[in-house]
Amino acid sequence: MELITKTLETERLILRPFRLEDAEDAFRNYCSDPQVTKYLTWPTYQDVSEAHARMAFMQQAYANGETFDWAIAPKELGQVIGSIGPVSKREDIDMVHIGYCIGSRWWHQGFMTEAFSAVIDYLFTDCGVNRIETMHDPNNPHSGDVMKKCGLRYEGTSRQSDRNNQGICDAAHYAILREDWIKGKSL
Repeated sequence: MELITKTLETERLILRPFRLEDAEDAFRNYCSDPQVTKYLTWPTYQDVSEAHARMAFMQQAYANGETFDWAIAPKELGQVIGSIGPVSKREDIDMVHIGYCIGSRWWHQGFMTEAFSAVIDYLFTDCGVNRIETMHDPNNPHSGDVMKKCGLRYEGTSRQSDRNNQGICDAAHYAILREDWIKGKSL
């Protein structure tokens, strides 16, 4: 399983590695938005310097092959509005666990579904991944809607098994296998 942050293009989006100059857009468009970070594990950024530090960290991590993350940028806007990428992986079973977020101004417009679908296609087609999984706090059902639209199956809810910015929470688990994805493509 070889994971590389290759630039991906969809009808409306460019998914690409983060750049140092993305810090201001990331801060303004999603990192400083408490609606976005409400169900995430990292705190709402209070100052743009936090975004600058994150972008510098990302550059080093890309260079060392230690990260695999995409900036989400609508073609018409040309600014970063969110991120998507594996937050963990298990090479022994060729599995990646995906995390994502997008600025609240772009919710309910299909951007995250479009981005996640492109990432799924890439991971199964080019990276040798067999299983893609993710999870969400059941109090954030719209995240689960994205998962369902992308073909992931609900696998159950683990009670009080996670922690986010709301505290200890349940985790609704979803996954898709390469064989399911192939079957879906042939329909």
